[in-house]
Amino acid sequence: MTGIDSDHPSASAISTTGDGGPGGRRRAGFQSKPRKANLERDPGMPASTWRLRSDAWEYLKFAIKRLAASGGDFSMIAEDGEVWRSLRSLRTIELYWGGFGQRYVEEITDLLSGGEFDRAHDMITRAVNRLRGTTVPDVGEDDLTEDERAELKDRQDSRPRFEVLIVDETTEGGRDELHSDLLRLRNPTDQFIYDYVIVPTADDAVAAALTNPNLLACVIRPGFTDHTREVLSRDLRDAVAFAHETTKASPTGPMSPLNSVRRVLRLADTLANLRPELDLYLMAGAHIESLAGALTHRFRRVFRREDQFELHLSLLRRAQHLYDTPFFDAIREHARRPAGVFHALPVSRGGSVVGSKWIGDFVDFYGLNLLLAESSATSGELDSLLAPVKTLKKAQLLAARAYGAKRTYFVTNGTSTANKIVHQAVVSPDEVVMVDRNCHKSHHHALMLTGARTAYLEAYPLNDVAFYGAVPLNRIKQLLLDYRAAGRLDEVRMITLTNCTFDGIVYDPYKVMSECLAIKPDLVFLWDEAWFAFARFHPVTRKRTAMVAAERLEETLDTNAHAAAYREQRKRLFDPETGAPAPDEVWLAEDLLPPPDATIRVYATQSTHKTLTALRQGSMIHVYDQEFSSGAEEAFHEAYMTHTSTSPNYQILASLDLGRRQVELEGFALVQKQLDLAMSLSSAIARHPLLKKTFRVLTAADLIPEEYRVTDRTMPLRDGLSTMWNAWVTDEFVVDPSRITVEISGTGVDGDTFKHEHLMDRYGIQVNKTSRNTVLFMTNIGTSRSAVAYLIEVLVKLAGKFNDPHELQAQDALTEPAAVMPPLPDFSAFAPEYSAEVPADDPSKQLPDGDLRTAYYAGLRRQNIEHVLPHELRRRVENGEQPVSAGFVTPYPPGFPVLVPGQVITAEVLDFMSALDTREIHGYDSRQGYRVILKEVLEN
Repeated sequence: MTGIDSDHPSASAISTTGDGGPGGRRRAGFQSKPRKANLERDPGMPASTWRLRSDAWEYLKFAIKRLAASGGDFSMIAEDGEVWRSLRSLRTIELYWGGFGQRYVEEITDLLSGGEFDRAHDMITRAVNRLRGTTVPDVGEDDLTEDERAELKDRQDSRPRFEVLIVDETTEGGRDELHSDLLRLRNPTDQFIYDYVIVPTADDAVAAALTNPNLLACVIRPGFTDHTREVLSRDLRDAVAFAHETTKASPTGPMSPLNSVRRVLRLADTLANLRPELDLYLMAGAHIESLAGALTHRFRRVFRREDQFELHLSLLRRAQHLYDTPFFDAIREHARRPAGVFHALPVSRGGSVVGSKWIGDFVDFYGLNLLLAESSATSGELDSLLAPVKTLKKAQLLAARAYGAKRTYFVTNGTSTANKIVHQAVVSPDEVVMVDRNCHKSHHHALMLTGARTAYLEAYPLNDVAFYGAVPLNRIKQLLLDYRAAGRLDEVRMITLTNCTFDGIVYDPYKVMSECLAIKPDLVFLWDEAWFAFARFHPVTRKRTAMVAAERLEETLDTNAHAAAYREQRKRLFDPETGAPAPDEVWLAEDLLPPPDATIRVYATQSTHKTLTALRQGSMIHVYDQEFSSGAEEAFHEAYMTHTSTSPNYQILASLDLGRRQVELEGFALVQKQLDLAMSLSSAIARHPLLKKTFRVLTAADLIPEEYRVTDRTMPLRDGLSTMWNAWVTDEFVVDPSRITVEISGTGVDGDTFKHEHLMDRYGIQVNKTSRNTVLFMTNIGTSRSAVAYLIEVLVKLAGKFNDPHELQAQDALTEPAAVMPPLPDFSAFAPEYSAEVPADDPSKQLPDGDLRTAYYAGLRRQNIEHVLPHELRRRVENGEQPVSAGFVTPYPPGFPVLVPGQVITAEVLDFMSALDTREIHGYDSRQGYRVILKEVLEN
């Protein structure tokens, strides 16, 4: 079955080029099948090197074992093109990974060519066992050679391992010498061990950075050359070129006339742009003093070639900084220390649990360490979340470093609270906040609490699947221009958007913030990245995160080139004689540039627990605010104190600390695997004859209107990393490839029924979101290949049932077909009593903001409201009345408030609500109907 791991691993997805055996060379005794030159990897499979590498070694083990068992029948391997494709691919791939290297693959190839299949199989087995993490000897220890014993000992070393890239044109002997030096430097007392990955060219360095997530550092030696001599797949070749092209040229230092220095700087900038988490070191010969002065901002340190031991210590020390988890370590030490508890929290140290005859199963299930780590103390090294000065403060500083923020704050009761903290910190009553109506309900509640005037932005609707996309930039710009025309632009305080949306629509935060600041240079931005915390740790997805966009924007505004371009654009946007702005059409047609003195004020809230490793409700607030230290910090701390418990859960805080360690050390590997497995799922659904008959994966063509896309590829990552990269650079909106939205109309059941009765109840498969005719499958950093295979198996079984009328009738599995949904209702308007004042000269220019808080509290007083059943409410609307909602009405799905306090209830809203078939609607009682504000209250 396509997409499911079989007993016989296949390497058919491996990139191959050329004729004959590996590396394009024909081996004695073998005549492989003729193939077309430049044969490419199957374009339907993701270009994830970790999987290609693993599958290639696994396939070789299977194929050569079968060959050896047959007595060495040459015809079997001569006919097996997969063997040669695997070896050719591995010869290139192993250049970019620590471990065995290209010569190891070449030696295996020579053994196969000479008919020594058993020896070749032993070498392949060693490679497979290392990838699997197997620590038992491959054969009897007495039969191992000295080199094999050393390799086994290294494999059995349980210390965390990372890899260091060295860029240098060196000989094979020089590489051997480097590896020998490394082994001599290793010490049993070191906390970590590392391997070298040695490449000769700048292209190879970029290829390694793109494909090998185990790299934590890079050492550049000026002796490298520019262009690779390796045969790369088309995708990797294009991605390497794209990385070079998209690197911003940096001003060079006093040594720039030297061509070698310029090349070093260029490569350093490319690697830093691609993998900013990589530590860069320069190892040079003469004049390192002058080099150090010129290159300090690019390299962590500059070494002479003979200072190998100092480099070794620096690498280990840096790994220790990344590995450090100050708060988790403090909690663990607290649990080990004897103590007498004369404080709150009876469960602390198991006091009220251990020895109990009735709740001893608490300890049996959760373990004693959980109870030993519970404490109400904020003294010693445990610290206080409300006023951290020690371990928690350091943990938050480390998180800021990891996520590229100026400040980071831990939140222990979810991103709903994080959103309320930011709103309260930034916004005052009667200031206007422009917000996507499709955002999480916490933003609506935050706006009500702050007393801000809410101006809803409308995302484009996806009526066929009954959910919204994202808010087009021109709609945001137009509303800002409307406020400027009305003389109210000074009231607009903040823009709040969700990136990415629950369904995976991703904004371009850099472009949004740039163009909005061009209209109002002091705007504050809140990006709700609840479902996007993982994006920071992938070279492509990180470009569309709030913190990266804020940093890039700050750097851009500080350049002379931007200042000159800004001045030129202003000549087109304003009349030179009167100073009046050009018509709105001109402003909407231009890619607006912010003034060089614009203020960068950006906040991002993230549900760390949703997409990274953290306990439930573990969230973070990231701050990139140029005014934070000069006044905004005090307001933020007051808001933080308002919403943060004085008794936060220490286990959640410790998990945030540990989760940060994980993503700094292996985030790229985990996210790349996540994206790759999502593509495996979508490919399986698209190819399997039964699956594609019943289900359909929605692509960018379904989720993003054509006017917001430049790229014509609707699933860019399926074509390779370079295609995805291009889309994420050029398109206004892109789709997060880790989210697979599957259209299920072919099943005849609605999304809610499919989720509960078929996926969960029958097979234990959990999904988070459905619409009337879709189900959203989300991969995450914990998703495994086995889990994806199981899901595909389940979908095949379900597709069989839905396409077998006899079995369907016997099991009575088919419910009523999903009805055609009415269009998603736009936000109607706030009632006149809660809306902005109507301009006397031109009522059509009324702005959309309204007063949520006044309407909300009016709706809480029983004497002010009545409950009205849907049919009666519809009758009133048809008679021309304008009933006003007294509260929030939020159905799940779609999961956003269809009605908010003070909103006029329209026929479109009632049509949409009547067509919903969902089990959960907050704010609506089916027995009593809708809560509506009495007309007398509105008139008074």
